[in-house]
Formats: sequence, structure tokens, C-alpha cells
Amino acid sequence: MILIDKKLNEIIFKNDEVNKIIDDLAAKIIKFKFNFSNLIIVGIKEGGVALSDLIHKKVKEGTGFDCLSGYVDITLYRDDSFAVKKTVKSTEMPFNINDKDILLVDDVIYSGRTVRAAIDDLICFGRPKSVKLAVLIDRGGREIPICPDFTGKKIKIPNKYDVKVELASKNKFIEKI
Repeated sequence: MILIDKKLNEIIFKNDEVNKIIDDLAAKIIKFKFNFSNLIIVGIKEGGVALSDLIHKKVKEGTGFDCLSGYVDITLYRDDSFAVKKTVKSTEMPFNINDKDILLVDDVIYSGRTVRAAIDDLICFGRPKSVKLAVLIDRGGREIPICPDFTGKKIKIPNKYDVKVELASKNKFIEKI
């Protein structure tokens, strides 16, 4: 489900709606006609990992290609003091990304700073041929010029609220808060 602000617990999309948004997002990605044998799907920890797993599965089902997949932990690349309080986990990229097409995946885009940090992390692993961005929710409010190539849903939410996506695991959504 997708909620506005953890304190309010206002659900804006229920599970069936989220499934439809993910299906539509995956269809846009498949329609783009990537060279799927050259594609690596990379989730941004934390929220983008479950979504990237779902997109990876749907791309495989829709194209027959089992793309490589991984994830990045942006903790060391954040540009705010919040990162100091976080524990560094791990980035999982056990392959060469040079000359590969990267599909970077996150659940929500807001300021663009998370995506900027993820790109900085990616570049440490090599020089990809291209980097495209897929997000489930685009809530606007950019502070830096980053724009998704594939968007599930655009919504307008006041800046004072957070948007929380709860994807439990591969293709299963949490039913309650």
C-alpha cells in the first residue's frame, strides 16, 4: 500500500491499485525496447529493492530475458546529516557495469537527492552505457534537476507529509500498517 505520512496513516493507494501501477510501470519499461541482454536492474536501498525485484520478475515474464539485478546502498553518498546517523549496509553489484544499460529503480522520488547519491555510488563500479530511472511514485518537489524516465504515478502531496510505500516482498504487499 502507499500511505501519506506515517503519523496520519492515510492510505492513498490500496494493494490492488499498487499492483496495477506496478504492472503499468513494467509495461512502459518493456515497451521502451531496451536491449534486455545488456540491461541491469538496480534497486535503491531501502524502498527500491522490493520494487526492483518485482520489475525484474515482470521484465523476465514479458521479454524472456533474465536481466542481471543488484542494489545500491547510498548511505555514504548522501549530502545531508541524516546519513551520519545511519549504518552502512551493503551494495550488491557483483558484476561489471561498464557499457551496460542500467535501470535504476526507487519507490518514491521527491527532491532527487537520493537518485543523485545512487548515481554517485553506481559510478564507483564503472561507466555504464546509459542510466534510466524508474519510480513508482513521483511526488514532485525536486531540489536538483533529476527526472524519471518511467513513472508509475504522479501525485501532489504537500511538502510537510512523507509518502511511504510498503512492499513486503516479491509480489506480496503488507495488508496493514
